Amino acid sequence: MAVRTLVFGVVLGWCFAITGSAHADDPIRIPLHNWTSQLVGAEVVGRILEAAGSEVEYVPADSGAVYEAMCEGDVDLVHEVWQGAFGVAFEKQVAKGCVIDAATHDALTREEWWYPAYVEEACPGLPDWEALNGCAELFVTSETAPKGRFLGGPAEWLKGDDERVAGLGMNFAVINAGSADALWAELSIASEKSKPIVLFNWTPNFIEALYDGKFVEFPEYFEGCREDAALGINPETTHDCGNPKDGYLKIGVWEEFPDRHPEAYAVVQRINFTNLDIAVMAKLVDIDKMEVTDAAAKWLADNEAKWKAWLSSDG
Repeated sequence: MAVRTLVFGVVLGWCFAITGSAHADDPIRIPLHNWTSQLVGAEVVGRILEAAGSEVEYVPADSGAVYEAMCEGDVDLVHEVWQGAFGVAFEKQVAKGCVIDAATHDALTREEWWYPAYVEEACPGLPDWEALNGCAELFVTSETAPKGRFLGGPAEWLKGDDERVAGLGMNFAVINAGSADALWAELSIASEKSKPIVLFNWTPNFIEALYDGKFVEFPEYFEGCREDAALGINPETTHDCGNPKDGYLKIGVWEEFPDRHPEAYAVVQRINFTNLDIAVMAKLVDIDKMEVTDAAAKWLADNEAKWKAWLSSDG
């Protein structure tokens, strides 16, 4: 993965302490997270902004803490804000006024527990969550016995799975995978042996083109179910609901971004990825085994008319 500049954390904070603030002609800082579509998309967005005349830097950033970093002026924009994972953290900073909700992609997202279709043969009643809970023994491992195992994404993705298990009183233990690749590796091994597995998945994603499966259907998501115990089906706990089924995918920017980079901000507000765009970005790396920079170059070449229209107010 090509990373032009890795300036973050203590060093970046020290520079800000000396200079007070970034100059208007400073590079636009785009974070790099730990899932494929985001890495490819960051490169895509960066190259688009470079084509519009801006200088760009890529900075490694924790996907959960990035909104606070943006609020502090250490990151300029996040192009892939998933509602299910990061909506609460993102909206908190938007409410403070230090992060701007700049644009909403056409892509609709869902992030949820998921299982391959063959599991239904062993657990009738799926995809209902209560049926899954009744079949928890099918998913027991030596690490989780006597509870079933739910294989979650990396802990820093902030999915709230432990809170979900507690909120709904489920007989499962959450084990976090170290990376997206680790999720897919376990899915591949389980599928080869038709072994029951339930794990974190999302859409848009290339996985849906490789495996037949379904999301678990939890109680419907509604505003407040993660914050107010009194509002859910369990009056004593929060997180007693599923994730949004048609969640947003947004672009957020630092509050000073429009003034410091007005032309780039106008372009950012026109960037608009579809479900297919996000899935293809992941597929190029995870299936076709391209390097991130090469995948971004291919997406840009294949979608030249689309992204060049974003450079102009007439697009």
